[in-house]
Order: sequence, then structure tokens, then C-alpha cells
Amino acid sequence: MRRNILNNLVFLAMISLTVACKTKKKIVVVAPPVTGVAPVNSEKLETLNLLQSKDISYTTLSLKGKAKLEMNGNSNNVSINIRIRKDEGIWVSITGAFGIEGARALITPDSIKVLNKLQSVYLAKPFSYVHRYTNPQVTYKLLQSILSGNTIPEFMTEDANLTDKNGVWDINGAAADLAYRALFNTLFKVSEYELNDLKSARAMKVVYGDYQNMNGTLFPTALQINSMAGKQKIALNIDFSKVESNLLVEFPFNVPGKYEVID
Repeated sequence: MRRNILNNLVFLAMISLTVACKTKKKIVVVAPPVTGVAPVNSEKLETLNLLQSKDISYTTLSLKGKAKLEMNGNSNNVSINIRIRKDEGIWVSITGAFGIEGARALITPDSIKVLNKLQSVYLAKPFSYVHRYTNPQVTYKLLQSILSGNTIPEFMTEDANLTDKNGVWDINGAAADLAYRALFNTLFKVSEYELNDLKSARAMKVVYGDYQNMNGTLFPTALQINSMAGKQKIALNIDFSKVESNLLVEFPFNVPGKYEVID
């Protein structure tokens, strides 16, 4: 039982993660309606460059909000705090009822560490551990792009299929055994990702919304993640009430001596 709970937390942290009311009114930017007129840049590379130019530029991100987590029919409402140092690390803290922190995770390009504070257990694994739950093509940078609402560089290539559906761009293709699809709205921002492992019953869908201006670029403050790995189904809806960039962020992560290490 302990191991199952901890593994679920790890899986969620990988896809980042986890867990109800707004504390700050957001100024939301809504994508304009489809007009039937395609953008001026119609060549593939020009279009890919245009879409990538809408990515947010940052050195750090600090994201706070509320989330609803549904796992195999069980539902929980939690607070979530995510900090990112670009290309270095992702720190996640999950707090439940009465302000009690239940879990903390630290993900780097090389490793993943998870504290289950409710059961006083700890896990430390190489990053490749995430591939038990996802496709081997899933990398740290891919997770980082999903959390920030940015484009995924591996998908933005000449090999990808690119179509324009009345001003909404559709990019799809396959990287090894990972089939992918990315939809871009009329703000030229990613509105949806679909990832499917072609060799196993593993899939993930990410939907973005409620864009907020952050230093001249748009950041999605609503994030929905639906994932399936075998019989395990997870749905996560996050509403970020506070988003900040380029601040000093800390990654506190201390393992008490009494914690049991889980393999």
C-alpha cells in the first residue's frame, strides 16, 4: 500500500503535478475567434518559428494555485506550489486540508526525489524511473515545457506534419515510439498536447487556458492533465492564482533521519 501511494505521487510529480478557490483575480487574455484567415507566414519553418517566438522567456518560475486530483475514481482538492529553475530543476509541494503538507518532490534532468510526509517514506531514483509510467521519449525538458505552456522543441521540426485549420495550427508526428499532437490557438499559443506511446497503453492529454500576461508574453493559468498508464487513470485540474518569473527561488528538500527509504 505504501509503495502504491508513493509511486502515484512520483508519477504525478513527473508530469507535474498534483492537487478551491482563487486567491487573486486574474486578468485573462482570451484567444480571438477563428476568422478563417491564415497567418501571413505560411511556409512551414516560418510558421514553426512564429509559434516558438510566443514561448515565455524565463530563468525561474514560481507558480501557486489550487488543484483537483482524480485518481482511479478518488478525488482530492489540494494546494500546489511549483518552482522551476530553467533546465536545472522542478520543485513541487502539495498541501492538503488544514494546511498540512503531504508531499514534496524535486525533479532534475538526472534524478527524481519524493518525500511522502504523510507516511514518512522517501524515494530517490534516476530520472529514467519516470519511464515506468511514461514513454522513454519523455525528458526533463519535455516536462518543463508542459508546465510552462511552451512549445516542445522535439516536436517543432520539419519532419512534423503542419496544417492550418482556419487560423488554428495543428502539428503532429512521431518521435521514435511517441506519437504527438500539438494544437495552437489564435493567440499562437499551445492550447493542447496529446502524447501517446505507440507500444503500450500509456497516453497523456494536456489542455491550457486562461492566459495571463507575464512580462510581455502569455502564460496559461489553467492547466488540465489527463493521463493513463495501464489501468491507472489520473485527471488533474490546476488553477494557478499566482504566477511569477525571474525571482530567486529555493528548493528546500531535507530528508528526516527517521524516514524509510522505498525502493
